[in-house]
Amino acid sequence: MQLREFLQHVNSGALIEGGSAHHEFMHDAAQEAFQITAELNSGYHDPDEVRDLLGRLTGRPVDDSVTVFPPFHSEFGKNLHLGKDVFINLGCRFQDTGGITIGDGTLIGHGSTLTTLNHAIDPDRRADMSPSPVLIGRHVWLGAGVTVLPGVSIGDGAIVGAGSVVTKDVPADTVVAGVPARTIRATGYDTTASA
Repeated sequence: MQLREFLQHVNSGALIEGGSAHHEFMHDAAQEAFQITAELNSGYHDPDEVRDLLGRLTGRPVDDSVTVFPPFHSEFGKNLHLGKDVFINLGCRFQDTGGITIGDGTLIGHGSTLTTLNHAIDPDRRADMSPSPVLIGRHVWLGAGVTVLPGVSIGDGAIVGAGSVVTKDVPADTVVAGVPARTIRATGYDTTASA
C-alpha cells in the first residue's frame, strides 16, 4: 500500500480494521514518525533544524514562521497540516492519522493532546479504528494541557481554557473551558472581519 491510498482511505472516514492492510500500513508508518520525533526530541536543534525535521515528519515543507518547542510527539506525521505563524509549545502529542489541520496564527499550549482515532466499542472489534479529523481554525489559542477529541472543529479566533477536554465543535470567536469544554462567553473580537 502507498501513502496516497492510505490517506484517501482515512480522509474519507473509512474504518481502519484491526489486522487489515491499512492497519499494518499505519503501524509501519508510525515507525518512521517515531524515528523522526526521536531525533527531534534528542539534543538541541535550532529553529531551522526543527522545521526541517517537521518537514520530514509531515512530508511537506513547513513555513519559516512556524515554531515548535520540543519535545513534540506524533504517531504518523503525514496527515498533519500546519499553517503560517503556528506556535506549538513543549510536550504536545498529536495523533494525526485521521488528519489534523492547524490554521494560521494559532497557538497550542504546552502538554496539549490532539486525537483523531476512536476504537470500536465492541470488545471483539476493539482493534478497529474510526478516523475523524481535527480542524483548528486561524488565530485559535489552546491553553496548556488541552485535549481535543476526534472529529472536533475549533472555529477561527476561539480560545480553549487550560486543562479543557474539547468533545464537540467550538464556534468562532468563543471562549470555552472545562471538562467537557463548555461555552464561557464570546471573545469580543470578530476574526471574520480580518479574514
